[in-house]
Amino acid sequence: MARSIVDFTVQKISDLLIDEAVFLYGVKDKVQNLKTELRMMESYLQDADRKQEENESLKNWISEIREAAYDSDDVIEAYVLKSASRRNNMTGTLNRIKIYVSIINRLIEIHRVGYQVNEIISRITSLTRNLETFGIKSESGEASNSIHGRNKALRRSYSHVIEEDIIGVEDNVKILESCLVNNNNNGYKVVAIWGMGGLGKTTLAKKVYHSTNVRQSFESLAWAYISQHCQARDVWEGILFRLLSPSKELREELVNMRDEEVAKKLYQVQVEKKCLVVLDDIWSVDTWNNLSPGFPVGISSSVVGSKILLTTRNTDVALFMDPNCYRHNPRCLNEDDSWELFQKKAFPKYDDPDSRISTEMEKLGREMVGRCGGLPLAIIVLGGLLASKPTFYEWDTVRQNINSYLRKAKGKEQHLGVSEVLALSYYELPYQLKPCFLHLAHFPENQEIQTKKLTRTWVAEGIISLVQNTGDSEEALEDVAQRYLTELVERCMIQVVEKSSTGRIRTVQMHNLMRDLCVSKAYQENFLDMIDSRNVDQTSTSKARPTGEVRRIALYLDQDVDSFLLHKLKSHKHLRSIICYHDKTARLSEWRSMKSVFKKCKLLRVLNLEGIQCQMGKLPKEIGYLIHLRFLSLRNTKIDELPNSIGNLKCLQTLDLLTGNSTVQIPNVITNMEKLRHLYLPESCGNDVEKWQLSNLKNLQTLVNFPADKCDVKDLMKLTNLRKLVIDDPNYGEIFKSTKVTFNHLESLFYVSSDEISILEVSAGCPNLYKLHIEGPISNFPQPNEISSKLAKLKLQGSGLVDDPMITLEKLPNLRLLELQLDSFLGNKMVCSSNGFPQLRSLVLSDLSNLEEWKLEKGAMTCLSKLEISNCTKLEVVPEGIRFVISLKDLEIRSMFAAFRIKLEKGGDEHYKVQHVPSLVFRYCDY
Repeated sequence: MARSIVDFTVQKISDLLIDEAVFLYGVKDKVQNLKTELRMMESYLQDADRKQEENESLKNWISEIREAAYDSDDVIEAYVLKSASRRNNMTGTLNRIKIYVSIINRLIEIHRVGYQVNEIISRITSLTRNLETFGIKSESGEASNSIHGRNKALRRSYSHVIEEDIIGVEDNVKILESCLVNNNNNGYKVVAIWGMGGLGKTTLAKKVYHSTNVRQSFESLAWAYISQHCQARDVWEGILFRLLSPSKELREELVNMRDEEVAKKLYQVQVEKKCLVVLDDIWSVDTWNNLSPGFPVGISSSVVGSKILLTTRNTDVALFMDPNCYRHNPRCLNEDDSWELFQKKAFPKYDDPDSRISTEMEKLGREMVGRCGGLPLAIIVLGGLLASKPTFYEWDTVRQNINSYLRKAKGKEQHLGVSEVLALSYYELPYQLKPCFLHLAHFPENQEIQTKKLTRTWVAEGIISLVQNTGDSEEALEDVAQRYLTELVERCMIQVVEKSSTGRIRTVQMHNLMRDLCVSKAYQENFLDMIDSRNVDQTSTSKARPTGEVRRIALYLDQDVDSFLLHKLKSHKHLRSIICYHDKTARLSEWRSMKSVFKKCKLLRVLNLEGIQCQMGKLPKEIGYLIHLRFLSLRNTKIDELPNSIGNLKCLQTLDLLTGNSTVQIPNVITNMEKLRHLYLPESCGNDVEKWQLSNLKNLQTLVNFPADKCDVKDLMKLTNLRKLVIDDPNYGEIFKSTKVTFNHLESLFYVSSDEISILEVSAGCPNLYKLHIEGPISNFPQPNEISSKLAKLKLQGSGLVDDPMITLEKLPNLRLLELQLDSFLGNKMVCSSNGFPQLRSLVLSDLSNLEEWKLEKGAMTCLSKLEISNCTKLEVVPEGIRFVISLKDLEIRSMFAAFRIKLEKGGDEHYKVQHVPSLVFRYCDY
């Protein structure tokens, strides 16, 4: 992992020597020498990283190398920033005394920094010599497992990894379905899947949960992940939201209930309706004791039809919940199923006759798979690891490493445990991916991780750099980060939870055992410390830390964090990252504790305070000390005013000011943040009449809530690198009337206007749009060839279209998600032709008050999996063609008349049209 840090530092220094040479006056030669020494050091680190596990002393030396690289970056960047600030302050008229003082201060600073750089060079030279005493060899070029030069095209488009690759579970699914669906099976209220980690319990539970038989047998279903530190209130609330799909008003009512009221409500819902609740990964009896008030387990199944499906490693948990429960212990995979599962991961095209492997590689593969002992997780990770290694030599190297693991077990084991396979997968990662993987240790157990925020944090911390680019000078750092994320998915080290309409990975998750490895390695590498305010004495592990300072902290907070922050962060002067997590909103009584953090942690690159709220709504001026900061999130902090000192943060790349207040007083300093890439503004930026200028933010990719009252809308014409834009301004359309401006990079546009909007002009000005959301009247609807063929997601609201828009929309080749809402169509008949909408996955028809007839021809929407019809009260029936859409998995009917519902229910006149749909849900259809 040290190599990636040195690699980044060398690239950073190279960039500074080119781009910021004027600010390195007086120390440029020393910085060049430092770069040379680091480059020499880097040539040893490939061999050193391989051998450090065998030698504790070597591990400590590598830790010191990391510290030297970090110090190099900190010292040089601080000097450049101070020089730039001093140069800016020299503009204008200064008296002679101030000029002399400035020159003297600069000479002192040159001397001080020169001394620091010389000291670092001496440390690096000494460390390099010491590496040679350990027998470490200098190497050039890339390791065999490096991702440099690899084709950027993905080997495979993954859906959720657990749901996609399932082998040998058919009999298990039938048994569990029978226990849940049939009422003649001794009346099981609780069905448990139990066994060791990595056995595939969650995979099996998901297969059962999504089966047609199960979904048609229950009125409502909910899935809840149960972490080791779960809060009962959060679990109850989450299940209620899934069982009820509440309106905004009901959701607020539930949130404001006391804990015992929430438990009672959940209990009553399961008594009144036939529900299936999955509790995934319950660890202990104590956990169930905390959750049990929300579940009617003690009531006879003849009275209550609701059931619980749980997964656990401890069979005693299931017996404690219900002594009469059904307990199912899945077996390990047999040899044939193990090999088939492995092939799906190691050879994405294994079923292609033209993609067969050699006999020698198959022999090696079968030997390694046999060592996994039939454990699905071990096989999946091994397959993901070998998928990145196309040659016989690379496979044989992995086989030898596996045998080495077994020899260390002194012959006691014939099979690899899951932990050994996971450790091997980390060992085999390219050096660029190791810090990306270790960074995932920040996240709590079972957390769904938003990939946009994750990759931007990687970029901000310097985990991603252009030196790792494959040679495409146009590729943005965020794109490199996305490729690395995809690489971790393909290696089965993280699992995809959700994808966007364009196919981009939206959220990911780690298997608990993989997270355990990640946390352990992050601690061993001194990469991260995790501090839990709910248990102040808790440490990441009992093992001794390697030498060097911790540079990153993940804080797991409860509701009162003032004294905790002061106590835990006061000694961390060299922190580069503070990321906060909490089950509920964490509160500060006042900003004193954070002021102290801002003063002490001046080297921070990442500060995520999302959800931490203070009674005093103004962010303290001490935030201005954090001149190195690249990522700042104040989302949901309720801050209503920013200090002028925030203008000191000239290195910011991501600034999130969606504080939860509609208005935030923001000083006119945003224009100085020329490195901004992602800017999220509140609805109103205050009542200051002074105009802003954003036209110099040339690197800006994301702009949410363009401040039309603060800026000239023509400023947008110069932000041609934008990828996402959210704007509420009737004058916006003027931009596209100019043929001179084209937003070639814009992929997502959200536009709200009370004036008429021309989609034709928008399409011409944004030829590469993937997502378009328009709220407001549309003047005319273009022909299919006048809209970007890349469009994958379209939402229209209040458009007032008289002519049927489906004539155009059904011809868009890549449209995957379509929502027509709130009188976006005013006509009474809508027709979808055969072969129309070839890629559509999701369709929402909501509040179309005039719609009376919808015709869906056979052969239309052949990929549709989700359909929602809401408050289209003049629509009397669903179209006949729905029965031919065999891909449809979820149909939700909301706020329709009871007569509409009765026709579609079992026994109704129209039920034959939807009887093939696994999940048919009615919400608020009783009037």
